[in-house]
Amino acid sequence: METNTPFSTADSGKNAAIVSYFWFIGWLIAYFAMYKDNQTELSRYHLKQTLLFHLVSTVLSWGLSLFLIPLLFTTGFETGIYILRIIQIGLFVLWIIGLIGAAQGEKKAIPLIGDRAQTMFPGI
Repeated sequence: METNTPFSTADSGKNAAIVSYFWFIGWLIAYFAMYKDNQTELSRYHLKQTLLFHLVSTVLSWGLSLFLIPLLFTTGFETGIYILRIIQIGLFVLWIIGLIGAAQGEKKAIPLIGDRAQTMFPGI
């Protein structure tokens, strides 16, 4: 007999994997509302990967902004803004790669950080 739960266990963790890609709010929803009751290898893999991705992208965006934007105002260093945008586009491409892997139900690593994330968060 099938129960009427908001998140079916038949999805093999795919839903939690997908939701985790939508910033920290999505990660929290995926972890607490979807993963805790249905712990699968797929959801565990993507939760670890997206946690590191969200941390890295936040630190890079904020760190570079705090460094490059004052340069723009003091020296007219407009190239810094272009560097920041290129890094943000690169992060977006990495995010898309991971999201596509989650949507296809694959344990596909995000380049540069995906494999490292699997060893960094053993508690997940």
